Amino acid sequence: MQSYTLSDVLALVGISRSVVNAMLTAGVVTPGRGRGNEYRFSFQDLLLFRTAHSLRAADVPTRRVVRSLKKLESLEAGRPLTGVRVTALGGTVAAKDAYGQWQVETGQRLIDFDTRERPARVVTINVPPEPAATMDGNTLFEMAQELERGGSAEAEAVYRQAIAAEPALVDAYVNLGYLLCERSAFEEAIALYRTALTQGTDAPLIRFNLAVALEDSGDAAAALAEYHACIDLAPGFADAHYNAARLHEALGDNQRAIRHYHQYRRLEPSR
Repeated sequence: MQSYTLSDVLALVGISRSVVNAMLTAGVVTPGRGRGNEYRFSFQDLLLFRTAHSLRAADVPTRRVVRSLKKLESLEAGRPLTGVRVTALGGTVAAKDAYGQWQVETGQRLIDFDTRERPARVVTINVPPEPAATMDGNTLFEMAQELERGGSAEAEAVYRQAIAAEPALVDAYVNLGYLLCERSAFEEAIALYRTALTQGTDAPLIRFNLAVALEDSGDAAAALAEYHACIDLAPGFADAHYNAARLHEALGDNQRAIRHYHQYRRLEPSR
């Protein structure tokens, strides 16, 4: 059976590596391993990546794409997800079966009111939020998460307000940086993560996400340095070892690549 490397997936599908990582972390795809312990994806995985890429192209947030595909996987009970028709619908993910269409995350059935003469319109009613000045960082962070789940473009602004209210709020930096990388604003994400490091938030997750943003921007050497900084802070961070191994291998340092692959296998023996 034909299989595909990570490089094959990125080239054939055009999907970003951050979306691939999110799908791997969530277990939406469970690839095998090749001789060098590299990922080997199946044709079904490739089709799933294409579905995810098309949803992202329709401006569905990555987290919503991943949650929806994961939920569909559990609902299908062994049937391949590629047999379900999945589409983007107003910033959410919808699926269609013989009985009609439903919203994947909520399970709510959708009724098609469109006509040839006058297509239906979706009207969003926005309730004015509580003034940001009266909220603490955690409250603003929770509000931003809700806006992100709803596909609102306002989530970025509210994450920034959360950071302004509480400059050491690690989760706000992580989520905002994730949103920036989703729209390929890698330099902005890099600057954000570096700002976080000046605020006493030298957390492994900040270092790891900074490394991913640097790698996506094309700066492999700087990314590798940040993966190592992440490992220094959290030696058990398996994905940092794997990404460091992959970059060492790409840069021709096979000895260090093997060392990090061994660490990854020790930390994640079942993957």
